[in-house]
Amino acid sequence: LIDRTYGGAVRPLAAEPSLNERHRILVAEREAIARTAATLVEPGMTVMIGSGATTGHVARRLAAVHRGLTVITHAFGVATVLAINPTITVLVAPGTYHGSEGAMLGAHTVGFLAGFAADVAILGASGLTADGPADALIESAAVYGAMTERAARVVVVADHSKFGRRFPARYAPWTRIGRLVTDRAPDGALEQALAAAGVGVAVAG
Repeated sequence: LIDRTYGGAVRPLAAEPSLNERHRILVAEREAIARTAATLVEPGMTVMIGSGATTGHVARRLAAVHRGLTVITHAFGVATVLAINPTITVLVAPGTYHGSEGAMLGAHTVGFLAGFAADVAILGASGLTADGPADALIESAAVYGAMTERAARVVVVADHSKFGRRFPARYAPWTRIGRLVTDRAPDGALEQALAAAGVGVAVAG
């Protein structure tokens, strides 16, 4: 969690817990976000879903309340929870498997996504700043960016702990994002950037 330095310790730059660790924190908040995000999906839609703890909750909610969806994902966890609903068709992107993220990443993943179009993409983020949503993994951000380009609407799902956290790989400007679903209203520079870009903010819970 930290790097030892001469005379002290600091948190590593752009560090993020593994997916398994993230699944154990802010569970109630993520479940509330998932319930709200699921209302933005309509029967028969084609949905792209990125990897992450919050998107995993969204996938579980979609499996419980929706029928007739086609879901394109690069995350094994997302595919697994959707499999409980036999009316949902799941396409899993190929690529290089990243164990701590539980997802396929790389050029093959991005190339696969280029062949599809979605009604909506539902994406998580490691951090949200005035510049836009960003991820700690550059390879993940490339996949999210590809999903952003291939979807008619983009929904970012992220809890308040991501506010103001800066990570190396921004995957889209706020002008490309239609909706942010979160558990607490953002403020300061982030709130101003969202308003300037016309991003709708849905506060769950």
